[in-house]
Amino acid sequence: MAVIAVVGGPGAPGATTTALALLLAWPLRPGRRILLVEADPDGGAVLAGALEGRVEAVYGLRNLAVADRRGLLAQTIWEQLIDLSPEGNAERLLLPGLTDPAQAPGLAYTWEPLAELLHGIEQQGYDVIVDLGRSGATGTSAVLARRADVVAVTVRSTLRGLSAARPRLAALGEDLAAAGTGADALGLLLVAEGPYSGAEVSREFGLPLLGVLPYATRTARVLSDGGDTTDRRFIRSELMRTARSAADEVQLLVRRRRQRLAPNAAPTGAPAVAPAAAAQLSAPGGPGPAAAGPVAVPVAPPSVPVPQASSAPGPAPYGRPAYGPTGQGQGQPGYGQSGYVQPAHAHPAHGQGEAEPPSYAPPVITTGPVAPLAGLAPQPAAPAPFPAHVQAAGPAEDEGQYRLQQPMMTSDQIEDRYPYNPGEVLRAR
Repeated sequence: MAVIAVVGGPGAPGATTTALALLLAWPLRPGRRILLVEADPDGGAVLAGALEGRVEAVYGLRNLAVADRRGLLAQTIWEQLIDLSPEGNAERLLLPGLTDPAQAPGLAYTWEPLAELLHGIEQQGYDVIVDLGRSGATGTSAVLARRADVVAVTVRSTLRGLSAARPRLAALGEDLAAAGTGADALGLLLVAEGPYSGAEVSREFGLPLLGVLPYATRTARVLSDGGDTTDRRFIRSELMRTARSAADEVQLLVRRRRQRLAPNAAPTGAPAVAPAAAAQLSAPGGPGPAAAGPVAVPVAPPSVPVPQASSAPGPAPYGRPAYGPTGQGQGQPGYGQSGYVQPAHAHPAHGQGEAEPPSYAPPVITTGPVAPLAGLAPQPAAPAPFPAHVQAAGPAEDEGQYRLQQPMMTSDQIEDRYPYNPGEVLRAR
């Protein structure tokens, strides 16, 4: 349906936690899926936070820079996803972020193709949430915010949070008006920590209020530091209820903006149309199915674009993402050549009168039966306990208790260094 950018700011207002809440609460129609992209240049937080280190840091955004240089961005991205669906049906996916901020300069020339790619898969049945964190909406990665349908800024309703957000919102509005889809893409996701109401904050900043999330530290800790997201109390918590309401408001703003930008555009969520060449894509070694004309990508049953394993003999039942132009029929607006609505200030679509072909074209993705994503990271296993700096209790102590390791010091050294008994201080604490 849309590409949503979630932006934070100084003071850690909770952009990643909000993005994860939207991922788990996002309403999905049959055949739709949602993808969360951790695009914060300062590094991702989900692997070590919500997933508690249960998945190795070998998947993620850092692998896309080399793939883009080799022309394999559309294929590689599907090998980097992790399934966060509670049912394990690959409906809610995660692209982990960087493991080191020093990796961000290597993506300087990848942000632009990645933005095009995300809009391409959005037309193939995927909603996309992009977590830009504190600094992702500036610098070379700002293109992800400029191309987004909605830019949701998380703000805490404290005086310190609102004071820090004011210049941030002003700069974002100017940038979106000059180089993005328009300043009206901005919206507020308020974290109700302080005394100011959502109506007051919205009126003060002159921006629409997309949702008011409660300051529920216990529930938010499940998303920031790990916990059971399938627990009934978590699912029915106030945080998740308000996240579902915020998702509805975001979708409403997307529909309004697309109707304004392209009044004659097809309704959001309508089946995309791919050219005949899309039906002929198959794994190496196997002929693709023949097609005589445009092939409509079905909305139901759901389909998953996956790369083919080289060891599988014969024709593959699933399509492989690949770069290629998409057909644009009469009345079908285009964003570049991905089928997305193109604002007037964006790069113009390549028409028949232009001599040079486009340097980048979004992927054409064929569809197939429902199946797990090839190369998808498995469901995270149970977390391993952290090594504790304790030693086992002696036979005289109660079972399950631990005795703190004491420094190897003589009694004379202890009397000289400590005028008291250190054992009594530890018991007092």
